Amino acid sequence: MQETWKFPLNPQDQSVNPAILVEEVLETNERDLGIFLSYYFKKEGAVAEKVKLKGKIEFLNDLKGKLMLDFDLVHFNACLNIHEQKRDKMDVQFEFDPLFQNLTLIGPYWPDREMDEI
Repeated sequence: MQETWKFPLNPQDQSVNPAILVEEVLETNERDLGIFLSYYFKKEGAVAEKVKLKGKIEFLNDLKGKLMLDFDLVHFNACLNIHEQKRDKMDVQFEFDPLFQNLTLIGPYWPDREMDEI
């Protein structure tokens, strides 16, 4: 499994420094980032909240790079009386389309486990 999430950019954003643009997208879309990261933990029954940029943004070229996201990972199940929360982090790649119309976040590749043999 490898998740992606696309964020539209405003046309006037093209003149802004790409690193600042990435930071602004992350700050204004914290809720969507939580949903994006939660896909990785849905089998555990956990959700990601309070997503923040951790460290610096590293550009691999003009349009691509990588960054680390820091977030609260919350496990909650009322029936089992579970409510646990811990801070976690995940490396994410990003890429701008050539015309800076969209910013795409690409999560890590986590292979799905095959069925066990009996």
